[in-house]
Amino acid sequence: MKLTKTLLASAAAVTGIAGLAYAQDMSNEMTIVSWGGAYQNSQQKAYVEPYVANNSGVSVTWDESSNEAVAKLRAMNEAGNITWDLVDVVAADAIRLCDEGLAMEVDFNEMLAEGDDGSSAEDDFGDLLVSDCFIPQIVYSTTAAYRADLLPDGAPAPDSICAMFDLETYPGKRALEKRPINNMEWALLCDGVAKDEIYDVLGTEEGQQQALDKLDTIKDQTVWWSAAAEPPQLLADGEVIMASSYNGRWFSAIEEQDQDFKMLWDAQVFDLDGWIIPAGLDEASLNRVKDFVRFATDTQRLADQAAYISYGPARASSAPLVGKHADLGIEMGPHMPTAPENSKNVFVYNYEFWADYRDDIDAKFQSWLAQ
Repeated sequence: MKLTKTLLASAAAVTGIAGLAYAQDMSNEMTIVSWGGAYQNSQQKAYVEPYVANNSGVSVTWDESSNEAVAKLRAMNEAGNITWDLVDVVAADAIRLCDEGLAMEVDFNEMLAEGDDGSSAEDDFGDLLVSDCFIPQIVYSTTAAYRADLLPDGAPAPDSICAMFDLETYPGKRALEKRPINNMEWALLCDGVAKDEIYDVLGTEEGQQQALDKLDTIKDQTVWWSAAAEPPQLLADGEVIMASSYNGRWFSAIEEQDQDFKMLWDAQVFDLDGWIIPAGLDEASLNRVKDFVRFATDTQRLADQAAYISYGPARASSAPLVGKHADLGIEMGPHMPTAPENSKNVFVYNYEFWADYRDDIDAKFQSWLAQ
């Protein structure tokens, strides 16, 4: 209750300031697109609930279609009917949407609040502003988890992502996301390609085939997932012995649901997630979105989100404010992908590469899956 009161009091102060900028004509309805599950719940608790509580009459509808955001926004644009107001996407998709004119360019210092330390928005977000249309929220990673009790007797605990490709030591089903991103990088890494050469190799026809050939070695032992809620459930049900997912999903399963999973942080793939505003919104809708985004991306709100999920806030000024989990009371710092113990061997995702190659490699990957 104390935390809720603090959030609401802080929300009232910030919203009052933000509202002055866009008070002339604002819609009272917003459709926000996100990913569902634990991540969307963290947004609901940290951003939406305090904002709605201090903006009488405003209602928010969630749409859990972020994994299809590019295709759906393309279709909406062709139909001339934009039904979404604010969309949560990964950085590479934001770059694609911006390049195609489907996302609105942002003047970061004008639209977003200064940092609590007095820094400008551009300085506070720094290098995470990877597109003129992208407003970062969190740093997260795709990583793996496994069930120690399902490993063969005498098998060592996996300490490398390459355990995913080792059917001899770790026989059994594994689960991977039904897309090329991360899987292609891991495949090349575990086929002997140096980390700093991965994207050079993956940019060639031969390199793409090399990655698919490596994935082919585990294809018939792999369950392919589309929704991030699936891998923790598959692991809990014993249908797989190891799986990839987002680190926040694993945190939720292990710490909040008491699942006996072990994290495999090796070669975790760092990525960014944040907002884009669809191009072509009417004035009233755009004004409301701007007001909400200014509130939802300020220093305190990004720190508040980390009280519900183990993703690092995108603002530098938010990091010192990250504390304990809102319900469990455990310190969140050690559960972040950026924690020293977790980040001994990371793989930094190349946003520009996937913005350029995503459509072509997606088609090749889906064709390979269907074979």
